[in-house]
Amino acid sequence: MKDSKKVFIAGTGKSGIAAAKMVLSMDGEVLLYNSSEDTDAAAVMAEFEDTGRVQLKCGELRPVDLRGINLAVVSPGIPLNAEFITLLDRVRIPVIGELELAYQASKGKIAAVTGTNGKTTTTALVGEILKAAYESVFVAGNIGEPFSKDALKTTDESAAVVEVSSFMLETIMDFRPDVSAILNITPDHLDRHLTMDNYIKCKKAIAMNQTERDFIVLNYMDPELRRFGESSGLKPSVVWFSSGEVPGGEALYLKGEEIIYKNGTEEKTIINVHELNLLGKHNYENVMAAVAVGMKMGVEQEKIKEVLRSFKAVEHRIEFVRERCKVRYYNDSKGTNPDAAIQALKAMPGPTLLIGGGYDKHSEFDEWVSLFPGKVKKLVLLGQTRDKIYECCRRHGFNEVSFAEDMNEAVKTCASFADEGDYVLLSPACASWGMFKNYEERGNIFKRCVEEL
Repeated sequence: MKDSKKVFIAGTGKSGIAAAKMVLSMDGEVLLYNSSEDTDAAAVMAEFEDTGRVQLKCGELRPVDLRGINLAVVSPGIPLNAEFITLLDRVRIPVIGELELAYQASKGKIAAVTGTNGKTTTTALVGEILKAAYESVFVAGNIGEPFSKDALKTTDESAAVVEVSSFMLETIMDFRPDVSAILNITPDHLDRHLTMDNYIKCKKAIAMNQTERDFIVLNYMDPELRRFGESSGLKPSVVWFSSGEVPGGEALYLKGEEIIYKNGTEEKTIINVHELNLLGKHNYENVMAAVAVGMKMGVEQEKIKEVLRSFKAVEHRIEFVRERCKVRYYNDSKGTNPDAAIQALKAMPGPTLLIGGGYDKHSEFDEWVSLFPGKVKKLVLLGQTRDKIYECCRRHGFNEVSFAEDMNEAVKTCASFADEGDYVLLSPACASWGMFKNYEERGNIFKRCVEEL
């Protein structure tokens, strides 16, 4: 915050409220803003014990509203082409994101994880690994709680791991993690970023301020990340992870059923994948990335191995729900794009009844649908994208498709078609908006419907 005493904060969701409380804790004043005139002002103001230094503005923003404002903080969900941001630029108020605000007030070591898929699992695992070596550990960002909620609690001896999205990386200035990781880059959020080039630039910005003293963990099997890691302009030292080819330099890689760490000529087995409680090659990649981050944050390999043996899948990411009539049900509500849904489908060991569809992020579904023949017994579609996905299925010659009006109908349809030994998987390949508040609500409703069968 530096010299800023009165701060404009856009967004009244979790990030905006957390940022506002942080500013108030630093004796600042807050103008909280939501562009919707239908905002429940009473509910927003109820978030604050003392409203004396908080103002709430809803609807159209005017220059007069910004008198005395020294800094603007924008929540990640707000696109930078929003009309009020043009006004902020015009009156020359600097704009940063909630992540940057939190970073500027934080202390201690920071690891940051981004990528199209696998961020939440990897971040959660890194958090558990860090707890094996640090007394004070904070796990924040896209995984659940905004970093600004805990930033003032950090100390010089603490460690934080932050899951960062492309939206969050759009608005960083000085953000510099000690260790960063980019897990993969596949098409996503093109409704906001418009082009893959823009999306890729946002992801790569995680290393923008890193120096030669820092580290970046990259996926060797991702062509874009391999080029990035081998580029001459990248300052942090690269640690690779790979589920295929064995990279040169320092790396973790999959050799048969074992995860191997190598540094120069030395090679050491970290763990056998059968000792893990996670399904699928993509999760082995997440484990390798987390191990690399943990090692570069100073955690001993033996402590890391102990954590790996006990770690279980995070909620809503290929999460086992129950077995009923010898049919196993899995919740992958966090599979909000086709690539994530591909990984979840590949992880299912047998015939699968799949629930998909949701909000349209302008994704293409051909690669996902091409896996259905011989794997998916029945596809049940929900939401805005159901017609688009259905047409894609027809192009690929897959006709075992049903529509459902809500999650309860979708679950019951899958249960009625499932046979002994089958799998029912919610992995929508789409965002939850429109039918649900977020992917957590969607996943929780799925689990409730499954339990009520």
